[in-house]
Amino acid sequence: MAKGQRPVASDKSAIIAKLPRACMDETAAVEFFEEQRWGKDPRCAHCDSREIYQMLDRKTGARNKRFLWRCRSCNKQFTVRANSVYEDSPIPMRHWAYAFWKACSSKKGVSALQIKRETGLTYKSALFMMHRVRFAMGEDYRVQPKLSGIVEADETYVGGKPRYTQPRSGPRVGRGRKTPVVSLVERDGRIRSFIPVDVTAENVARILAENVTRDSHLMTDSAMIYRRGPIARQFVRHGYTDHSRGEYAKPDGTHSNTVESAFSLLKRGIMGTFHNVSRKHLHRYVAEFDFRWNARKIDDGARTALAIRQAEGKRLRYKQPINLSTTA
Repeated sequence: MAKGQRPVASDKSAIIAKLPRACMDETAAVEFFEEQRWGKDPRCAHCDSREIYQMLDRKTGARNKRFLWRCRSCNKQFTVRANSVYEDSPIPMRHWAYAFWKACSSKKGVSALQIKRETGLTYKSALFMMHRVRFAMGEDYRVQPKLSGIVEADETYVGGKPRYTQPRSGPRVGRGRKTPVVSLVERDGRIRSFIPVDVTAENVARILAENVTRDSHLMTDSAMIYRRGPIARQFVRHGYTDHSRGEYAKPDGTHSNTVESAFSLLKRGIMGTFHNVSRKHLHRYVAEFDFRWNARKIDDGARTALAIRQAEGKRLRYKQPINLSTTA
């Protein structure tokens, strides 16, 4: 090795080695998605049977151009797209592989405009694809265990500056355009974020009751919604820091710096990458940042494979109802 030359990293996973080819070649992309979804045990997307086979081209003997499978049990055809966020999508699978990889490897996300420039897709197609990638990253917290141990809670606001109107008499009345985001972070663990209608003691207490065990140690800032009302009596212990007095951490480990660091990534991503996110779609962007936070201890390849596996069984349609109360 030449003097001053740095060694090539040798700890990259096998998934990362396969991704560049999957992003260029359609056959490699389909096989990559099949491997991540089924492994060495492919199953029927309709009846979950193992009695399936690949449909081949009669002339060449190679795989069918549509990469079809057929099930001997239910006699139905299917592809790796079936029952997933990319079902019925005409976008080539190599572009889906690139979108998943970029979304999982970029610390602060990747915009649809960048995907448009790098893939040659139209902006409409790139935005369609990225919204479904974010939807795949979302998790259903209702089927997962509650957070426990030391849990930090805080809220932030995303959006433009508030506008004011000047009444004929009295102070100015604020008309905020910002959207609140409430996040719960298990110390050295996972994060869950929600978009309530408004940040009130009742709304935050309900979110905490549904997602945090009562024997947890809750840590917050000195906002009154946490210090008074139902939240203060909900847990065995509640510690807080008073930022107005320059207090950000106590000697006993009481602080909310972890959840605030998660907010910093969300804010940097929105301001630096996406620039503007509507309230209608904000919950998907929040789900994307939550996913990367929860998968921060694995490498980019494993994170990409995890997102692809989570895409199974999910469909995002244009007329699908929007749930702003949760990122799931």
